Amino acid sequence: MTNSHLTFQIAVLPGDGIGPDVIAEGVKALRAVEVRLPGVGFELTEFSVGAGEYLNGGDPLPPATFEKVKQFDAILLGAMGLPGVRWPNGVEMTPQIDLRERLDLFCGLRPVLLYHANDTPLKKYGAGEIDLLIVRESTEGLFSSRRDKIPVGASEATETMRITRRTSERLFRAAFREARKRRGLVSLVDKANVLPSMAWFRGIFEEMSREFPDVRTETVYVDAAALDLVRQPHRFDVMVTENMFGDILSDLAGGLVGGMGMAPSADIGDDHAVFQPAHGSAPDIAGQGIANPTATILSVAMMLDWLDHEETKRGAAMIRRAVAEVFRAPSSRTRDLNGSLSTEQMGDLIAARISGVSQGSDRR
Repeated sequence: MTNSHLTFQIAVLPGDGIGPDVIAEGVKALRAVEVRLPGVGFELTEFSVGAGEYLNGGDPLPPATFEKVKQFDAILLGAMGLPGVRWPNGVEMTPQIDLRERLDLFCGLRPVLLYHANDTPLKKYGAGEIDLLIVRESTEGLFSSRRDKIPVGASEATETMRITRRTSERLFRAAFREARKRRGLVSLVDKANVLPSMAWFRGIFEEMSREFPDVRTETVYVDAAALDLVRQPHRFDVMVTENMFGDILSDLAGGLVGGMGMAPSADIGDDHAVFQPAHGSAPDIAGQGIANPTATILSVAMMLDWLDHEETKRGAAMIRRAVAEVFRAPSSRTRDLNGSLSTEQMGDLIAARISGVSQGSDRR
Protein backbone atom coordinates (compact mmCIF):
# COMPACT_ATOMS: atom_id res chain seq x y z
CA MET A 1 0.00 0.00 0.00
CA THR A 2 2.59 2.51 -1.03
CA ASN A 3 0.53 4.18 -3.77
CA SER A 4 0.12 7.94 -3.50
CA HIS A 5 -3.63 7.34 -3.90
CA LEU A 6 -5.29 4.00 -3.26
CA THR A 7 -8.90 3.00 -3.89
CA PHE A 8 -10.44 0.34 -1.66
CA GLN A 9 -13.22 -1.81 -3.08
CA ILE A 10 -16.05 -2.24 -0.58
CA ALA A 11 -18.97 -4.64 -1.02
CA VAL A 12 -22.13 -3.21 0.56
CA LEU A 13 -24.89 -5.60 1.66
CA PRO A 14 -27.77 -3.51 3.08
CA GLY A 15 -29.88 -6.59 3.80
CA ASP A 16 -33.32 -6.60 5.39
CA GLY A 17 -35.47 -4.49 7.69
CA ILE A 18 -33.59 -1.48 9.01
CA GLY A 19 -30.42 -2.63 7.25
CA PRO A 20 -30.80 -0.21 4.32
CA ASP A 21 -31.73 2.62 6.72
CA VAL A 22 -28.59 2.35 8.83
CA ILE A 23 -26.27 1.46 5.95
CA ALA A 24 -27.19 4.73 4.24
CA GLU A 25 -25.86 6.63 7.27
CA GLY A 26 -22.75 4.45 7.50
CA VAL A 27 -21.99 5.25 3.87
CA LYS A 28 -22.61 8.94 4.60
CA ALA A 29 -19.98 8.83 7.36
CA LEU A 30 -17.56 7.00 5.06
CA ARG A 31 -17.98 9.65 2.37
CA ALA A 32 -17.40 12.40 4.93
CA VAL A 33 -14.15 10.69 5.90
CA GLU A 34 -13.16 10.24 2.27
CA VAL A 35 -13.25 14.00 1.71
CA ARG A 36 -10.73 14.40 4.52
CA LEU A 37 -8.34 11.70 3.32
CA PRO A 38 -6.09 12.74 0.43
CA GLY A 39 -4.43 9.34 0.09
CA VAL A 40 -7.35 6.91 -0.25
CA GLY A 41 -10.78 6.52 -1.80
CA PHE A 42 -13.62 4.02 -1.57
CA GLU A 43 -15.52 2.41 -4.43
CA LEU A 44 -18.77 0.90 -3.17
CA THR A 45 -20.71 -1.86 -4.92
CA GLU A 46 -24.09 -2.93 -3.55
CA PHE A 47 -25.37 -6.52 -3.54
CA SER A 48 -28.73 -8.01 -2.60
CA VAL A 49 -28.37 -10.61 0.14
CA GLY A 50 -30.85 -11.67 2.82
CA ALA A 51 -34.44 -12.75 3.33
CA GLY A 52 -35.63 -10.25 0.74
CA GLU A 53 -33.28 -11.75 -1.84
CA TYR A 54 -34.66 -15.21 -0.98
CA LEU A 55 -38.21 -13.99 -1.65
CA ASN A 56 -37.09 -12.52 -4.97
CA GLY A 57 -34.78 -15.23 -6.25
CA GLY A 58 -34.99 -18.28 -4.01
CA ASP A 59 -31.57 -18.01 -2.33
CA PRO A 60 -30.61 -15.56 0.46
CA LEU A 61 -26.94 -15.72 -0.58
CA PRO A 62 -26.71 -16.57 -4.29
CA PRO A 63 -23.49 -18.41 -5.22
CA ALA A 64 -22.60 -15.81 -7.86
CA THR A 65 -22.95 -13.03 -5.28
CA PHE A 66 -20.77 -14.87 -2.79
CA GLU A 67 -18.04 -15.37 -5.40
CA LYS A 68 -18.12 -11.65 -6.16
CA VAL A 69 -18.13 -10.25 -2.63
CA LYS A 70 -15.17 -12.34 -1.51
CA GLN A 71 -13.03 -10.51 -4.07
CA PHE A 72 -13.58 -7.15 -2.33
CA ASP A 73 -11.24 -5.53 0.18
CA ALA A 74 -13.97 -5.54 2.85
CA ILE A 75 -17.70 -6.19 3.25
CA LEU A 76 -20.06 -3.72 4.94
CA LEU A 77 -23.32 -5.33 6.00
CA GLY A 78 -26.55 -3.87 7.39
CA ALA A 79 -28.84 -6.48 8.97
CA MET A 80 -30.27 -9.74 7.65
CA GLY A 81 -33.23 -11.98 8.28
CA LEU A 82 -36.97 -11.51 8.71
CA PRO A 83 -39.04 -13.37 11.35
CA GLY A 84 -41.62 -14.47 8.79
CA VAL A 85 -39.12 -15.83 6.27
CA ARG A 86 -37.82 -19.19 7.50
CA TRP A 87 -36.39 -22.46 6.28
CA PRO A 88 -38.65 -25.55 6.46
CA ASN A 89 -37.09 -26.52 9.82
CA GLY A 90 -38.39 -23.28 11.35
CA VAL A 91 -35.15 -21.30 11.75
CA GLU A 92 -34.60 -17.90 10.18
CA MET A 93 -32.34 -17.35 7.20
CA THR A 94 -28.96 -16.07 8.34
CA PRO A 95 -26.66 -15.43 5.37
CA GLN A 96 -24.50 -13.30 7.67
CA ILE A 97 -23.58 -16.53 9.51
CA ASP A 98 -23.03 -18.27 6.19
CA LEU A 99 -20.53 -15.54 5.29
CA ARG A 100 -18.67 -16.00 8.57
CA GLU A 101 -18.37 -19.73 8.12
CA ARG A 102 -17.59 -19.79 4.39
CA LEU A 103 -15.01 -17.00 4.65
CA ASP A 104 -13.55 -18.47 7.88
CA LEU A 105 -14.20 -15.27 9.87
CA PHE A 106 -13.34 -16.88 13.19
CA CYS A 107 -12.71 -13.67 15.17
CA GLY A 108 -15.77 -11.65 16.12
CA LEU A 109 -14.90 -8.29 17.66
CA ARG A 110 -17.63 -6.57 19.72
CA PRO A 111 -16.41 -3.32 21.31
CA VAL A 112 -18.53 -1.93 24.15
CA LEU A 113 -17.98 1.70 25.13
CA LEU A 114 -20.13 4.05 27.21
CA TYR A 115 -20.19 7.55 25.74
CA HIS A 116 -22.41 9.26 28.33
CA ALA A 117 -23.66 8.36 31.82
CA ASN A 118 -27.26 9.04 30.75
CA ASP A 119 -27.17 6.11 28.35
CA THR A 120 -26.52 3.30 30.80
CA PRO A 121 -28.93 1.70 33.28
CA LEU A 122 -25.94 1.51 35.63
CA LYS A 123 -26.08 5.17 36.59
CA LYS A 124 -22.93 5.16 38.71
CA TYR A 125 -20.77 4.87 35.60
CA GLY A 126 -19.56 7.80 33.53
CA ALA A 127 -18.26 8.07 30.00
CA GLY A 128 -15.43 5.66 29.28
CA GLU A 129 -15.72 3.71 32.52
CA ILE A 130 -17.42 0.88 30.65
CA ASP A 131 -14.90 0.12 27.92
CA LEU A 132 -14.42 -3.52 26.99
CA LEU A 133 -14.05 -5.77 23.97
CA ILE A 134 -15.77 -9.11 23.52
CA VAL A 135 -13.84 -11.44 21.21
CA ARG A 136 -16.34 -14.03 20.04
CA GLU A 137 -15.43 -17.16 18.12
CA SER A 138 -17.75 -16.89 15.12
CA THR A 139 -17.58 -20.13 13.13
CA GLU A 140 -17.85 -23.07 15.55
CA GLY A 141 -19.13 -23.69 19.08
CA LEU A 142 -22.78 -24.43 19.64
CA PHE A 143 -23.63 -22.95 16.23
CA SER A 144 -21.77 -25.76 14.47
CA SER A 145 -24.77 -28.08 14.21
CA ARG A 146 -27.20 -25.45 13.00
CA ARG A 147 -27.60 -27.20 9.63
CA ASP A 148 -28.43 -30.58 11.17
CA LYS A 149 -31.88 -31.91 10.39
CA ILE A 150 -34.21 -33.23 13.07
CA PRO A 151 -36.29 -36.13 11.74
CA VAL A 152 -40.05 -35.75 11.66
CA GLY A 153 -41.49 -37.35 14.76
CA ALA A 154 -38.16 -37.33 16.61
CA SER A 155 -38.36 -37.93 20.35
CA GLU A 156 -35.38 -35.69 21.12
CA ALA A 157 -33.17 -33.02 19.60
CA THR A 158 -29.48 -32.35 20.30
CA GLU A 159 -26.88 -29.78 19.37
CA THR A 160 -23.12 -30.30 19.19
CA MET A 161 -20.52 -27.99 20.71
CA ARG A 162 -17.59 -28.04 18.26
CA ILE A 163 -14.26 -26.61 19.39
CA THR A 164 -11.14 -27.06 17.26
CA ARG A 165 -7.55 -26.43 18.23
CA ARG A 166 -6.72 -24.54 15.05
CA THR A 167 -9.53 -22.03 15.42
CA SER A 168 -9.08 -21.70 19.18
CA GLU A 169 -5.38 -20.93 18.86
CA ARG A 170 -6.05 -18.23 16.27
CA LEU A 171 -8.89 -16.81 18.36
CA PHE A 172 -6.80 -16.58 21.51
CA ARG A 173 -3.85 -15.03 19.72
CA ALA A 174 -6.20 -12.39 18.32
CA ALA A 175 -7.57 -11.68 21.81
CA PHE A 176 -4.09 -11.30 23.28
CA ARG A 177 -3.05 -8.95 20.48
CA GLU A 178 -6.13 -6.82 21.10
CA ALA A 179 -5.32 -6.69 24.82
CA ARG A 180 -1.85 -5.41 24.03
CA LYS A 181 -3.51 -2.39 22.37
CA ARG A 182 -5.76 -1.83 25.37
CA ARG A 183 -5.22 -2.42 29.11
CA GLY A 184 -3.47 -5.77 28.97
CA LEU A 185 -6.07 -8.14 30.48
CA VAL A 186 -7.78 -11.10 28.77
CA SER A 187 -10.68 -12.85 30.52
CA LEU A 188 -11.57 -16.29 29.16
CA VAL A 189 -15.30 -16.92 29.54
CA ASP A 190 -16.27 -20.61 29.52
CA LYS A 191 -18.17 -23.34 31.39
CA ALA A 192 -15.17 -25.52 32.13
CA ASN A 193 -16.62 -26.71 35.45
CA VAL A 194 -19.34 -28.68 33.60
CA LEU A 195 -18.54 -29.14 29.90
CA PRO A 196 -15.47 -31.20 28.85
CA SER A 197 -15.22 -29.25 25.57
CA MET A 198 -14.92 -26.05 27.60
CA ALA A 199 -12.26 -27.55 29.85
CA TRP A 200 -10.29 -28.43 26.71
CA PHE A 201 -10.91 -24.90 25.38
CA ARG A 202 -9.46 -23.52 28.62
CA GLY A 203 -6.39 -25.72 28.29
CA ILE A 204 -5.65 -24.26 24.85
CA PHE A 205 -6.11 -20.76 26.26
CA GLU A 206 -3.56 -21.45 28.98
CA GLU A 207 -1.11 -22.77 26.38
CA MET A 208 -1.53 -19.67 24.20
CA SER A 209 -1.11 -17.34 27.17
CA ARG A 210 2.53 -18.41 27.44
CA GLU A 211 3.20 -16.72 24.11
CA PHE A 212 2.06 -13.41 25.64
CA PRO A 213 3.72 -13.15 29.08
CA ASP A 214 3.10 -9.38 29.12
CA VAL A 215 -0.70 -9.86 29.09
CA ARG A 216 -2.56 -10.68 32.29
CA THR A 217 -5.19 -13.45 32.19
CA GLU A 218 -8.12 -14.75 34.17
CA THR A 219 -10.80 -17.39 33.65
CA VAL A 220 -14.48 -16.74 34.42
CA TYR A 221 -17.47 -19.05 34.15
CA VAL A 222 -20.07 -17.66 31.78
CA ASP A 223 -22.78 -17.32 34.43
CA ALA A 224 -20.41 -15.41 36.71
CA ALA A 225 -19.33 -13.27 33.77
CA ALA A 226 -22.95 -12.27 33.11
CA LEU A 227 -23.32 -11.29 36.77
CA ASP A 228 -20.07 -9.33 36.79
CA LEU A 229 -20.95 -7.48 33.59
CA VAL A 230 -23.92 -6.02 35.45
CA ARG A 231 -22.24 -5.51 38.82
CA GLN A 232 -18.76 -4.38 37.80
CA PRO A 233 -18.35 -4.06 34.01
CA HIS A 234 -15.45 -1.65 34.47
CA ARG A 235 -13.18 -4.51 35.54
CA PHE A 236 -13.25 -6.19 32.13
CA ASP A 237 -10.89 -5.34 29.28
CA VAL A 238 -10.91 -8.13 26.65
CA MET A 239 -13.33 -11.03 27.07
CA VAL A 240 -12.81 -14.04 24.79
CA THR A 241 -15.37 -16.81 24.48
CA GLU A 242 -17.25 -19.40 22.44
CA ASN A 243 -19.77 -18.52 19.74
CA MET A 244 -23.07 -18.86 21.62
CA PHE A 245 -21.72 -17.38 24.85
CA GLY A 246 -20.36 -14.45 22.86
CA ASP A 247 -23.70 -13.96 21.13
CA ILE A 248 -25.54 -13.69 24.44
CA LEU A 249 -22.96 -11.62 26.33
CA SER A 250 -22.66 -9.16 23.43
CA ASP A 251 -26.33 -8.21 23.80
CA LEU A 252 -26.05 -7.96 27.56
CA ALA A 253 -23.00 -5.71 27.25
CA GLY A 254 -24.69 -3.63 24.55
CA GLY A 255 -27.54 -2.98 26.95
CA LEU A 256 -25.07 -1.48 29.42
CA VAL A 257 -24.09 1.31 26.99
CA GLY A 258 -27.45 2.24 25.49
CA GLY A 259 -28.62 -0.79 23.53
CA MET A 260 -27.87 -2.52 20.27
CA GLY A 261 -27.93 0.73 18.32
CA MET A 262 -24.60 1.47 20.03
CA ALA A 263 -23.07 -1.96 19.35
CA PRO A 264 -20.71 -2.22 16.36
CA SER A 265 -19.02 -5.43 15.33
CA ALA A 266 -16.55 -7.04 12.97
CA ASP A 267 -16.06 -10.65 11.91
CA ILE A 268 -12.47 -11.09 10.83
CA GLY A 269 -10.49 -13.93 9.28
CA ASP A 270 -7.03 -14.32 7.88
CA ASP A 271 -8.02 -12.95 4.46
CA HIS A 272 -11.52 -11.45 4.69
CA ALA A 273 -13.66 -9.36 7.02
CA VAL A 274 -17.30 -8.33 7.40
CA PHE A 275 -18.35 -5.23 9.34
CA GLN A 276 -21.89 -4.77 10.63
CA PRO A 277 -23.93 -3.47 13.53
CA ALA A 278 -24.53 -6.22 16.06
CA HIS A 279 -28.29 -5.63 16.05
CA GLY A 280 -30.93 -7.45 14.03
CA SER A 281 -33.15 -6.32 11.18
CA ALA A 282 -35.99 -4.91 13.37
CA PRO A 283 -38.58 -5.05 10.58
CA ASP A 284 -41.23 -3.46 12.82
CA ILE A 285 -39.43 -0.09 12.53
CA ALA A 286 -37.92 -0.46 9.03
CA GLY A 287 -38.32 2.58 6.83
CA GLN A 288 -39.67 4.74 9.64
CA GLY A 289 -36.47 6.72 10.10
CA ILE A 290 -36.16 5.97 13.81
CA ALA A 291 -33.38 3.34 13.91
CA ASN A 292 -30.12 4.33 15.57
CA PRO A 293 -27.33 4.25 12.92
CA THR A 294 -24.47 4.74 15.40
CA ALA A 295 -23.53 1.06 15.57
CA THR A 296 -23.24 0.96 11.78
CA ILE A 297 -21.15 4.13 11.69
CA LEU A 298 -18.82 2.73 14.36
CA SER A 299 -18.61 -0.51 12.35
CA VAL A 300 -17.37 1.61 9.44
CA ALA A 301 -14.64 2.90 11.76
CA MET A 302 -13.67 -0.70 12.56
CA MET A 303 -13.49 -1.41 8.84
CA LEU A 304 -11.18 1.55 8.30
CA ASP A 305 -8.88 0.34 11.06
CA TRP A 306 -8.80 -3.17 9.59
CA LEU A 307 -7.89 -1.89 6.12
CA ASP A 308 -4.61 -1.00 7.85
CA HIS A 309 -3.55 2.02 5.83
CA GLU A 310 -2.21 5.14 7.53
CA GLU A 311 -5.01 7.21 6.01
CA THR A 312 -7.83 4.77 6.82
CA LYS A 313 -6.68 4.61 10.44
CA ARG A 314 -6.86 8.39 10.58
CA GLY A 315 -10.37 8.11 9.19
CA ALA A 316 -11.37 5.62 11.88
CA ALA A 317 -10.14 8.06 14.53
CA MET A 318 -12.20 10.85 12.94
CA ILE A 319 -15.38 8.78 13.15
CA ARG A 320 -14.85 7.77 16.76
CA ARG A 321 -14.09 11.31 17.80
CA ALA A 322 -17.14 12.61 15.94
CA VAL A 323 -19.41 10.08 17.66
CA ALA A 324 -17.94 10.97 21.06
CA GLU A 325 -18.52 14.68 20.42
CA VAL A 326 -22.12 14.13 19.33
CA PHE A 327 -22.93 11.99 22.37
CA ARG A 328 -21.53 14.50 24.82
CA ALA A 329 -24.78 16.44 24.37
CA PRO A 330 -27.60 14.50 26.12
CA SER A 331 -30.13 15.85 23.60
CA SER A 332 -28.37 14.27 20.60
CA ARG A 333 -30.17 10.94 20.68
CA THR A 334 -32.43 8.75 18.56
CA ARG A 335 -35.66 7.32 19.92
CA ASP A 336 -34.08 4.17 21.36
CA LEU A 337 -32.11 6.45 23.70
CA ASN A 338 -35.14 8.59 24.60
CA GLY A 339 -34.26 11.26 22.05
CA SER A 340 -36.05 12.70 19.04
CA LEU A 341 -33.46 12.58 16.24
CA SER A 342 -34.32 10.58 13.14
CA THR A 343 -31.93 8.05 11.62
CA GLU A 344 -30.97 10.57 8.96
CA GLN A 345 -30.56 13.44 11.43
CA MET A 346 -28.18 11.38 13.57
CA GLY A 347 -26.20 10.42 10.49
CA ASP A 348 -26.07 14.06 9.39
CA LEU A 349 -24.91 15.18 12.81
CA ILE A 350 -22.06 12.66 12.95
CA ALA A 351 -21.05 13.36 9.34
CA ALA A 352 -20.93 17.07 10.09
CA ARG A 353 -18.65 16.44 13.06
CA ILE A 354 -16.42 14.25 10.91
CA SER A 355 -16.09 17.12 8.47
CA GLY A 356 -14.92 19.41 11.25
CA VAL A 357 -12.81 17.19 13.50
CA SER A 358 -9.01 17.24 13.47
CA GLN A 359 -7.07 14.33 12.05
CA GLY A 360 -5.14 13.36 15.16
CA SER A 361 -5.46 9.90 16.65
CA ASP A 362 -7.83 8.93 19.43
CA ARG A 363 -6.94 5.22 19.53
CA ARG A 364 -7.93 3.66 22.80
